[in-house]
Amino acid sequence: MTESYIGVMSGTSLDGIDVALCEIDDETCVLKASLEYPFDEELKKRILKVIDSNTTLYELGKIDHDLALLFADSINLLLKQENINSNDIKAVGLHGQTMWHEASIFSMQLGDASIVSVKTGIDVVSDFRRKDMALGGQGAPFAPAFHEFIFKKLYKTCVVNIGGISNITLLGESLSGYDIGSGNVLLDFWINKHQNKAYDKDGLWAKSGSVHKELLFNLLSEEYFALEAPKSTGRELFNEAWLNIHMCKFSTIKPQDIQATLLELTAQSIKNEIIKYSLELVLICGGGSKNSFLMQRLKELLPNLKVVATDEYGASSDFLEAMAFAWFAKKRVHKEKVNLRSVTGSSKNSVLGAIYAKG
Repeated sequence: MTESYIGVMSGTSLDGIDVALCEIDDETCVLKASLEYPFDEELKKRILKVIDSNTTLYELGKIDHDLALLFADSINLLLKQENINSNDIKAVGLHGQTMWHEASIFSMQLGDASIVSVKTGIDVVSDFRRKDMALGGQGAPFAPAFHEFIFKKLYKTCVVNIGGISNITLLGESLSGYDIGSGNVLLDFWINKHQNKAYDKDGLWAKSGSVHKELLFNLLSEEYFALEAPKSTGRELFNEAWLNIHMCKFSTIKPQDIQATLLELTAQSIKNEIIKYSLELVLICGGGSKNSFLMQRLKELLPNLKVVATDEYGASSDFLEAMAFAWFAKKRVHKEKVNLRSVTGSSKNSVLGAIYAKG
């Protein structure tokens, strides 16, 4: 039986809220409508300040509240845009905004699901990660389970999601996946600092610079890259402080050369993982798939593989993560276990997420 779900995803980059309306059954998840809702700039600054420095319980609670209102507004706009009654939606899958992810200890996503359910009139499924962590898992990444579902007919294939953090899914006889490292988070930080832009469109600023090989070597020496899976990471590692530590010996490098080096860090760290496996096809999704210079570098670094956006295989590269959380909501509503044990390292597959009823 086909049911309608909405998935809501706000990623590490804080560049917008992706909302996806999906029709889902046991075999398919079809994107019927979508929108990207602009992230409130003042709220973004508050979130980044909390992540990067000390805060108060009041500020955390206020961000939790304000995010919920933003999520609800984005959902209600999609319903209005598509002329859909909230009663026609089975549930919303709400990832929430990750504030901190301390692998195997705790993962904090904010955006009060009770407020979202009341404001939209739809049951909301949220708090997906902590059950996996209670079972000994990393609590991330979650996308591989959905990639296995949506690309079930593909083998010798990997899916690389390049959001703020890049992660990889390996499809084959068994499922595996993990966070690779920095995707867009350092690129976005650097161009925002020097050009007051949210992101480097098409990688043009990076393309104007030259890679500083010694700095790149220094960045790639990060111990996280050498860790064995399961592993996950986030802005709590790859941030301004991390970059400053690695740049302390290179204070005279031009800003555009640092941007070029950061893009190469993303490309090289992804390449270094992909070449470990016997693959034929590399599917790219997330914001990085729209960075034409980054895509060019990946193709140059992987000349013997087909490297394309997931759109070429019928799945929106922009909204694949939001679709995933619509699917996770469906799994929770029907009390179905999610196949993540081989990805996160949890002791068993389990039913994930909590339901926040609309009434």
